[in-house]
Amino acid sequence: MTTFDFGKGPVPAHQHSNGGGWVADTATVSETAYVGPNARVSGNAKVYDNAEVYDNALVSDNAQVFGFARVYGDTWVSGNAWVSGNAWVSGNAMVFDNAEVSGNAVVSGNARVYDNAQVFGNAMVFDNAEVSDNAVVYGDAEVYGDAMVFDNAEVSDDAHVFDDALVYGDARLTGNARLTGNARVFDGELS
Repeated sequence: MTTFDFGKGPVPAHQHSNGGGWVADTATVSETAYVGPNARVSGNAKVYDNAEVYDNALVSDNAQVFGFARVYGDTWVSGNAWVSGNAWVSGNAMVFDNAEVSGNAVVSGNARVYDNAQVFGNAMVFDNAEVSDNAVVYGDAEVYGDAMVFDNAEVSDDAHVFDDALVYGDARLTGNARLTGNARVFDGELS
């Protein structure tokens, strides 16, 4: 029996036929998916369709990566998170809990998307930004710098949230709105 240590002690594992990355025997990776030589898929995670996991990326727990999604760099996708469609997760980004990243969305840098948050469409979350709770970022929206979007907030269309800005509560940031500096939007709408 071959084993590999995914970080919690050695478990039965094998190298994926398409890329040579390590896959726990409890995980599911389709033959059409790519798992690069330094990438890891552990727990009950699933990687399927034409998805790619490479560099030092880790997909663990019950996470799923599918469609044409790409997970690479030193990223971590875990919990019950989903990365699908043509979405990319790269850099040191983390997508975890029940978060979903889909469509053509990009999560990169040191960004964090977690809890029940959703990032989709052509949205981008990068730098040290965080999207959490039940927040939704979509359309061509961008969240970056040290910005945070949380609670039940929505950022959509071509809105940008950056620097140390916060969008939270039931706030809606839409249109071409720009929220920057130490600005806060709570339970209102800015467009």
